[in-house]
Amino acid sequence: MSLRLSTVILPYRRWHEGGRAAWQRAEELGFHAGYTYDHLSWRSFRDGPWFGAIPTLTAAAGVTERLRLGTLVTSPNFRHPVTLAKELISLDDVSGGRVTLGIGAGGTGFDATALGQEPWTPRERADRFAEFVTLLDRLLTEDGPDGVSYSGEFYSAHEARNIPGCVQRPRLPLAVAATGPRGMRLAVQHGQAWVTTGDPRLYESGTPEQSRQALRDQVEKLRKAGAEAGRDTDALHKILLTGFTPDRSRPLESLDAFVDFAGRHREIGFDEIVIHWPIPDSDFAADQDVFERIATEALAQLG
Repeated sequence: MSLRLSTVILPYRRWHEGGRAAWQRAEELGFHAGYTYDHLSWRSFRDGPWFGAIPTLTAAAGVTERLRLGTLVTSPNFRHPVTLAKELISLDDVSGGRVTLGIGAGGTGFDATALGQEPWTPRERADRFAEFVTLLDRLLTEDGPDGVSYSGEFYSAHEARNIPGCVQRPRLPLAVAATGPRGMRLAVQHGQAWVTTGDPRLYESGTPEQSRQALRDQVEKLRKAGAEAGRDTDALHKILLTGFTPDRSRPLESLDAFVDFAGRHREIGFDEIVIHWPIPDSDFAADQDVFERIATEALAQLG
C-alpha cells in the first residue's frame, strides 16, 4: 500500500509573520496535503492569536500550486451547510480543485458555546451531524438553476443556488471523522476518506500497542459498515491524524522513529498520515530539522 504524508498547519500566526511561509514550505517539502483546524479557538491557544480556517486556506491557495488543502476538521458547532457550501465552492475554485473537507461531529470545547447556545449532548451532536453532512453533500453536488431546498429538524435550505458548483466533480471530496457506528455509516455513505485520531480513552494511560489494536478495531468497524451498505471500504482513503495517541510525541523525535510508526500504521490500513507542523512551547513542539527530514526522506525508506 502506498502511503501519503500530510501536515496540519495551525492558524495561530499572522499571515505575514510566518503563516504564509509555512504553507509555501509545506509545498516545497513535498507534503501531499496541508490541513488546518476549523475552530474559533483551540485549547492552549485560546488566549492567543487564532485565525479562521477558510480565509487561511484561501490565502494558502494563492501561494501554492500543487499542495492539497483542507480542514481537519470542520464541524456543525458554528457552521451551517448553506453558507459553508458557498465558501467551499469558492475555495475549490480559487485553488483550482485542490480542496478536501475534513468533517466531524464536533465536541464540547470552546466552539460548542461560542454562539451562545448550550453545548449539545453526544446524541444531539450525532443527530445534527447526520443531517448536516447529508444536506452539505447535496449543496456541493447539485448546482442546477433551481437550487437546493430542504426542511429538516435542525437545518433548512430554500432554493440555495451554488452555480457553477465545484471544480472537482461531482464535488470536492469529504473526509469524514468518525469512531462510532453512526459516524462510520456516514463515512461509508458520503465520504471519499475516513479520518481518526485513535481512541481518546487511551490518550493518557494507554500503550502504543493498545492504541494500534483500537485502530485495527476501528478499521474493522468501518469495513463492516461498508459491507452493510454494499460499499468496499478498501477504496475509502484512511487518514490518521497523529498527536493524540499514547506515543503522540515519539514519531517526531527522529526519522527512524517516524518510519517505524508509519510502517506499523500502514500495516493497519492507513494510507495517509498527518503530522503537525512544529509549534514551540506547545503540545506540538518538535525539532524543525527532524520534521523536515521526515517530510523529505520517510516515504522513500518506507518503500
